[in-house]
Amino acid sequence: MWEEELGSTATASTAGEVEAAPAPATATEGSGGASEEGAGDGKRKEWYSKAIAYWQGVEASTEGVLGGYGCVNDVDVKGSDAFLRPLLADRFGTAKRHLVALDCGSGIGRVTKNFLLRHFNEVDLVEPVSHFLEAARENLTGFMDQGEDSHKAANFYCVPLQDFTPEEGRYDVIWIQWCIGQLPDDDFISFFNRTKVGLKPDGFFVLKENIARNGFVLDKVDNSVTRSDPYFRELFKRCGLYILGVKDQKELPEELFAVKMYALVTSQPKIQKSGKRRRPKNSPRVIRS
Repeated sequence: MWEEELGSTATASTAGEVEAAPAPATATEGSGGASEEGAGDGKRKEWYSKAIAYWQGVEASTEGVLGGYGCVNDVDVKGSDAFLRPLLADRFGTAKRHLVALDCGSGIGRVTKNFLLRHFNEVDLVEPVSHFLEAARENLTGFMDQGEDSHKAANFYCVPLQDFTPEEGRYDVIWIQWCIGQLPDDDFISFFNRTKVGLKPDGFFVLKENIARNGFVLDKVDNSVTRSDPYFRELFKRCGLYILGVKDQKELPEELFAVKMYALVTSQPKIQKSGKRRRPKNSPRVIRS
């Protein structure tokens, strides 16, 4: 289903959440496109069914969904919080506002429970693996059926991302972490084009994902692909998305892929002008006594 670079194989580490994991895996590097050969319905169904079968065999725990790297949970949450907090203030101001988020590829609700519910009054979860979603319901029992202004897990959708369409205009933030690698390029583009309608005015996406050094890396164990930063940026253009902000996740174990966070919006961000004239490069400074 994926176009591969001839004769190029490598051992790499993946971190993905369907919620998927930062566990070592044997992968194939590529520099072509991760889409065209998946056009046939039969191959596409086979691709997704193999991925679901893999995750159905994974324990519904933090250690399980993070592939034995449960130790990255705290630094992951810390990095996400540092990235999101200023974006919320910039987009929505500091006045009290009822904020709603969508957690895509939510897994067992790890990101929702440890991070998103700090910032949002409501969080909806979408996850294709049924026993992960049931674990999420159990893990978030204390955050359900809350009052109007509380922070609660609102809706649980057991739907694959390639089939999911959100409620129109519901979300301030759509958070997509360690799961987009399950989608080939055409479904990646279709997913973002469909989910745009779910954003409120000034709403935005956050994509947090593993980053390959070049091209893409195919993981044949869980049927996922890790894309490079230039690859992602090209796909964002094809989705009609603009980068509002980008940041590297710090403090991950060295054997894992690098991880980046992208804030994405549907219209060109306004350039803020400081009003100050920039001193020409290499021009002398005036020293006043």
